[in-house]
Amino acid sequence: MTRLFRGRHFLDLADFSKEELLFLLDVAADLKKRWLLGECPKILEGKIVALLFEKPSLRTRVSFEVATRQLGGESFYLGPQEVGLGKREAVKDVALVLGRMVDAIVLRTFAHETVLEMAKYSSVPVINGLSDLHHPCQVLGDLFTILEKKGTLNVKIAFIGDGNNVCHSWIVAAARLGLFLVVSTPERYKPSQCIWDWAQEEAKKSGAEILYEPDPRKAVQSVDVIYTDVWASMGKEGELEERIPFFLPYQVNEDLLAFASSEVMVMHCMPAHRGQEITDGVIDGPHSVVIDEAENRLHAQKAILSLLL
Repeated sequence: MTRLFRGRHFLDLADFSKEELLFLLDVAADLKKRWLLGECPKILEGKIVALLFEKPSLRTRVSFEVATRQLGGESFYLGPQEVGLGKREAVKDVALVLGRMVDAIVLRTFAHETVLEMAKYSSVPVINGLSDLHHPCQVLGDLFTILEKKGTLNVKIAFIGDGNNVCHSWIVAAARLGLFLVVSTPERYKPSQCIWDWAQEEAKKSGAEILYEPDPRKAVQSVDVIYTDVWASMGKEGELEERIPFFLPYQVNEDLLAFASSEVMVMHCMPAHRGQEITDGVIDGPHSVVIDEAENRLHAQKAILSLLL
């Protein structure tokens, strides 16, 4: 199985089969267990990872840097001022040059087309650290967290808020893995119709149930996991004021949790805008696993890097 991953790109969860995604989660669990025992297998010894970021980051940058170092490799960061993708240098040129010098590229960018172009010309694995369309590394860590906390992926998940890149990756994950997912967003901010249509076709093969429910109170009934994200993603902060009236009914607060199970688990990919999409009482409350979820990004990144390299 490990040989099947080597040299491949990690652009979207749809790039991998159900069996491969489950194997990635198994590897993440194994590496976390070994880390807790004080073991750091030097799987990436002699490897160099370039972190090419057009967007600011805390968890993605730190988790990839620490993951690389703990596995014996080295990494370096290139911000927008160093490269200027598509402006100072063409994406194709950056991909061709970095491919001669490093062993993998983690790209965090705006347009998903940039990720696709980088992968097209790169001779080394390209990992999508985030684009406006997908955030696969985040959702892989989220799946690992659910598996760790619930002991199974046979759970019901409600995504509440904006139909953004994280929502898209959840839809793809549900379709691939045969999960139950209900998406609850304002009608005006529904997820991509193209991704939704793909997922509905994929669900016919995997047995997934992927539903849309505009009423968040109905969406959270009988679910095991409530998931939310910011109301205005990076690059769309200027829209926040006009978005707020549409999203206020979708705030994950104590009133909304009253419609859910007493055992429900609350997740957020962070950064969290406290008092907007989630309240202090919920994110700091007994249902929240947000900090454990953030830590698990480290172990998910280790699995991705170790298998691709």
